[in-house]
Amino acid sequence: MSVVPTVLLLRHGRTTANASGTLAGWTPGVGLDEVGLAQARAVGERLAAAGMPLARIVSSPLQRCQETAAAVLAELAGLAGGVPGVETDDRLGECRYGGWTGRPLTELAAEPLWRTVQDHPSAATFPPSTEADGPAAESIAAMAARIVAAVRETDAAVDAAYGPRAVWLAVSHGDPIKALLADAAGTHLDHFQRIHVDPGSISVVRYTERRPFVVRVNDVGGSLAGLIPPEPAHDQAEQDAPVGGGAGPATGAG
Repeated sequence: MSVVPTVLLLRHGRTTANASGTLAGWTPGVGLDEVGLAQARAVGERLAAAGMPLARIVSSPLQRCQETAAAVLAELAGLAGGVPGVETDDRLGECRYGGWTGRPLTELAAEPLWRTVQDHPSAATFPPSTEADGPAAESIAAMAARIVAAVRETDAAVDAAYGPRAVWLAVSHGDPIKALLADAAGTHLDHFQRIHVDPGSISVVRYTERRPFVVRVNDVGGSLAGLIPPEPAHDQAEQDAPVGGGAGPATGAG
């Protein structure tokens, strides 16, 4: 079977904004709560238990993702061969919700744009902030394009630098990860709301020359050892599907 790098997509752990139903967006100072920190540590423990050889760890610049990445890294400290430091890529950041930033979801659900966001997200552009220096706004399509570009570019760089058996971790947010999974699955962005990604969950994608493969979605428990590509069997012919895709159940909660 063909062998390609493995992308682990980790949504940050729970925050007070998640718990209260507030759209945090790019609001500064939104960090993990106690539950979220425990979720991040649990991911690190699962990776450490699997002996996961991470080539790179790349994170959104937002505090909740940086804290998640740091908690994971702390749990991996004892791995043989060491672990990489955390890199930052703004393109992994949350969608820029503009004037919706910081507002309760229950309040936003009454806005006319809400139905577009839910039913036809490819047509949704968030309103600008009423404040001159307020949060920036973008469309869901623009958000999707930037995270897909970031992950594909980083994956190609990982392949070039570390080889096709490399595994790397991207720490991001719910909507960007859902958009990336929709792209990898070959489904329209208008269907990305059908995908559920919990705080502290791992989803997995592999990019082959011909097509991406979605290996896991919303995985919140169990062994991750099956994601480590095995050593090559010299007499095994290459095929379309990437190796290691069937080990362990996905735990979709949506």
